[in-house]
Amino acid sequence: MKMKTDIEIAQECTMEPITAIAEKAGIPDEYLEQYGKYKAKIDYNFLKKSQNKDGKLILVTAINPTPAGEGKTTTTVGLADAMQRLNKKVMVALREPSLGPVFGIKGGAAGGGYAQVVPMEDINLHFTGDFHAIGAANNLLAALIDNHIYQGNELNIDPRKIVWKRCVDMNDRQLRFVTDGLGGRVNGVPREDGYDITVASEIMAVLCLSKDITDLKERLGRIIIGYTYGKISEQKPVTAHDLHAEGAMCALLKDALKPNLVQTLEHTPAIIHGGPFANIAHGCNSVTATKMALNLADYAITEAGFGADLGAEKFLDIKCRMAGLKPNAVVIVATVRALKYNGGVAKADLNQENLEALEKGIPNLMKHVNNIKNVYGLPCVVAINAFPTDTKAELDLVEAKCKEVGVNVALSEVWAKGGEGGLKLAEEVIRLCDEPNDFHYCYEEDTTIQEKLDQIVQKVYGGRKAVLTPAAQKQAKQLSDLGFENAPICMAKTQYSLTDDATKLGAPTDFDVTVRNLKISAGAGFIVALTGDIMTMPGLPKVPAAERIDVDAEGKITGLF
Repeated sequence: MKMKTDIEIAQECTMEPITAIAEKAGIPDEYLEQYGKYKAKIDYNFLKKSQNKDGKLILVTAINPTPAGEGKTTTTVGLADAMQRLNKKVMVALREPSLGPVFGIKGGAAGGGYAQVVPMEDINLHFTGDFHAIGAANNLLAALIDNHIYQGNELNIDPRKIVWKRCVDMNDRQLRFVTDGLGGRVNGVPREDGYDITVASEIMAVLCLSKDITDLKERLGRIIIGYTYGKISEQKPVTAHDLHAEGAMCALLKDALKPNLVQTLEHTPAIIHGGPFANIAHGCNSVTATKMALNLADYAITEAGFGADLGAEKFLDIKCRMAGLKPNAVVIVATVRALKYNGGVAKADLNQENLEALEKGIPNLMKHVNNIKNVYGLPCVVAINAFPTDTKAELDLVEAKCKEVGVNVALSEVWAKGGEGGLKLAEEVIRLCDEPNDFHYCYEEDTTIQEKLDQIVQKVYGGRKAVLTPAAQKQAKQLSDLGFENAPICMAKTQYSLTDDATKLGAPTDFDVTVRNLKISAGAGFIVALTGDIMTMPGLPKVPAAERIDVDAEGKITGLF
């Protein structure tokens, strides 16, 4: 029997009107802005007026991703549906998918199987236009920069020191490095330039970390776009505020700041808002979305991108620190297949039982468990996302290893069974939420940039230290001199390994992480540390997902996943 695709399952679902979902969530009608029948935005002013008591916060994270797949979003959605089946008032808060991966290598990103958020096609494509607004605001600032230089450069901006790039929400390696302003004086000032993918734009981070419209405008104004002419010691940062840009940028973003309300296949209310990648950005949905879910539900379930070394670290050290959030429990998602891959098994052979390889790969899971439990002091459960090829011996081995460190394992069958397949996981999460925890950060802000980098490498990755290239050392000194030394760190690192080398699987030790570039995202409020060959503009694979996506004469989309 042919398995149904995610999009086929999603299109067979009978959705409830978004007004019914809003009523279930307890959102008053005056704060609901409908985008058709099945989508709506929630006015951020609701949070200022609400008298509700905040619920419990649950973070879903994972081991390092592999080609075998882990299913973090699927688990997040299925867990919410399972908790709803247990008669809990629950809400899920997720990131919005980027068009880059949708048309690139991953396909859709709205969960999978019978644990999805819908309308799946809308969520994966244009949705409510948030990413378009972010791209427009980003590129407005870029246009204002080059126009200012063309019109006489009153701010003395050095074109060679502009750090602000244009962006587009598509994987397009051709745009990483460009030369623009060609064609004579009337067409601008020639300079080297480049593009980031929209999710890597600082405006995405600013939007996701802003608490309201005033905070958004102030953060936009603080964005550093480049530096003035002169020696390094003489260079002064130039901000968006210096260009009088923040008002117009904020006007473009005022609706994008409002979280989006949708539903799961089982009609659990879901907020989807913001979408920074975790390998090149901070990897979490917006603070507003998380706080709104917390305020509306007794249990708010959110996820952070990629493995716990990236998404969870940034959720805990950046987002929770800035927003004053404290998680109650953490779910770490793994699959037997992915653990065997970490143990050296080729993708083609993952369906065969291999206890030896599984034992070699389990240390990757154990490192993430140790980080959540001991580095951050939070209670956690391991969710094994079930595959039909998993054997009892393999599942027993994972459970035994987790029990050795005092962590329970729950088999999650939400992909095949929806909320019914996540009841055991839901029961354990509810239990953990009532346990005391000793949440603390990996590092304190009031240390040097080098010390913060070392703390992340040593505690979270399991390595020795961070090694700064000569260029990064100069940048660290410049950032310290400019007063940014106490900002938290956003590591841009491969998602596939705990190291900065994507080929080193499992849980390596005795390694250094090379930081080749440090830049301040002054609006977001953190320092981005680029490691390895990580790029802020991905490319398409040899066979892009776009090649299988189509739409028929009646407007029905196929091939999203």
